[in-house]
Amino acid sequence: MRTVALPDGKRVPLLGQGTWRMGESKSARAREVVALRLGIELGMSLIDTAEMYGHGGAEEIVAEAIHGQRRDVFVVTKVYPHNASREKLPKACERSLKRLRIDTIDLYLLHWREREPPLQETVDAFEELRAAGKIKRWGVSNFDVDNMNELLSLEHGRKCAANQVLYNLENREIEFDLLPWSQTNKIPIMAYSPVGHSGKLLRNAALKKIAQSHNATPAQIALA
Repeated sequence: MRTVALPDGKRVPLLGQGTWRMGESKSARAREVVALRLGIELGMSLIDTAEMYGHGGAEEIVAEAIHGQRRDVFVVTKVYPHNASREKLPKACERSLKRLRIDTIDLYLLHWREREPPLQETVDAFEELRAAGKIKRWGVSNFDVDNMNELLSLEHGRKCAANQVLYNLENREIEFDLLPWSQTNKIPIMAYSPVGHSGKLLRNAALKKIAQSHNATPAQIALA
């Protein structure tokens, strides 16, 4: 598996596994765990989750999937904006750590931006968690260029390790502004839903034709 470097030099797999919609059904739990373990075996050892997914259930699925192989897995999880204050963020982090059954989070993201709490307060809380060893690095999600410019103007704002945003062949808006901005400022973009949500993208006739000409699947072409 090819890797990419985060700003601190840590290398992570180019492809990871998402867990949105996991942890919502007890009947699907075993299948979800097996799927994540298979992905790890195939080299997709970065697993992305969030306290929002399945009301914490997805983090519990991840805990079961990575049991016994924590050293080989890079864990990303996300905090709700309403839990991102200096008072609430440490408590949210502890809850995620407990559900994940790990001692430290590899990358902890602010799930999206809201007016409150102030962004500087969230950054300060992230830095305190990093200093305490609860997280190794922090970042953001769903931030546009204006949000990122504000973030980088703040004290410690340039310690942001990544910005996770929607990006696929049906949603390419970031190519006009956010992507070049991120390349210039050396903040990695982490794309979520790279093959779309509903399967519509993978049924696209043009994509299927291109895939066939390269003896590949539509998903492989969408990710290329």
